[in-house]
Amino acid sequence: MVLFSFVQNLSSKTDERLAIRAVALQDHMARTLHMENVSLREPVRRRCSSVQKKGKHREKTPSIQNLPLPCSLEEEYVLGPSPQPLTLAQRLGLVDAPPISLTTQEWEHVKARSVQEGDSVQPCVICREEFRLQPQVLLSCSHVFHRACLHAFERFSGKKCCPMCRREQYETRVIHDGARIYREKCAVRIQACWRGHVVRKWYKEIRKTVPPKDKLLRRKFFEIKVTREVSDSFLQSCNTNVEEFLDTLDDSVELSRTVFRQFEITTYRVQKALQRETLDCPICLAPLGLDGAETGGDRHRVRALLSCSHLFHLCCLESFEVFCWDENLLCPLCRSPYQKMII
Repeated sequence: MVLFSFVQNLSSKTDERLAIRAVALQDHMARTLHMENVSLREPVRRRCSSVQKKGKHREKTPSIQNLPLPCSLEEEYVLGPSPQPLTLAQRLGLVDAPPISLTTQEWEHVKARSVQEGDSVQPCVICREEFRLQPQVLLSCSHVFHRACLHAFERFSGKKCCPMCRREQYETRVIHDGARIYREKCAVRIQACWRGHVVRKWYKEIRKTVPPKDKLLRRKFFEIKVTREVSDSFLQSCNTNVEEFLDTLDDSVELSRTVFRQFEITTYRVQKALQRETLDCPICLAPLGLDGAETGGDRHRVRALLSCSHLFHLCCLESFEVFCWDENLLCPLCRSPYQKMII
């Protein structure tokens, strides 16, 4: 009877232990699946929530006092949630406990190994592009990737493992070695371009002042120098006042137009006088000699053409003007003011 009760108690304790272990394992599996889903879907949920908040509060603009202070661009920090407490299965020893987070000294060793292998100098293994100024993460296995590329790989594979060594349950740390190397490259390129510009400028000045040693180049150098000196001296000797030159041209053109205008007026008046067929002077009634006949003394007489197209002998018109008492001289025929021209 005592032996039966002892066996019964032993079986009941064994069942309790088995039940506790089963519950502990079930709880551990549930928590593990939940944490994996949260770690893989958390950025998407944050993005959706941020979009919804932007849509709801589109009209509100944050003030400067409420904005968060910007952190340093070169600051390195570890990504991922804080370490979770141990589950019951891990406490009972049914499941291995998670590894302890790396310390700062251990992260320095990991980074030194990555720098020695040159991972930041080489392109990203996932997208095959340089890191440049994009966010960069260092894994605890010393491999380096783009932060966005690693997140996309985790979402695509559905589990958290390194794309290079397939190590699971790794830790990530944000570093800026790729950005620093890219800035150094840009600075070197800018300095090289500037130094090249300075050297080319200095070389051009040297070529203008110092003759080369080659015979052909030396001859060409002195030809160019003599040509430039002659052209410069010629330009200095010339009057380079463009405004004065243009004013002189305008005056000459205006004078030429005046001469041509007077010539046209004179030609018109002579033609009009010839159309009247006036062959004798209206004052002395002597021939004017317009028909080409050379009578005694006619060719020695000078004729005067008035602005009203009447012709007179110049001496006759001057005698008329002497005997005229009026201040305003009028034509002897049409009694209109005139201007005379000797032909």
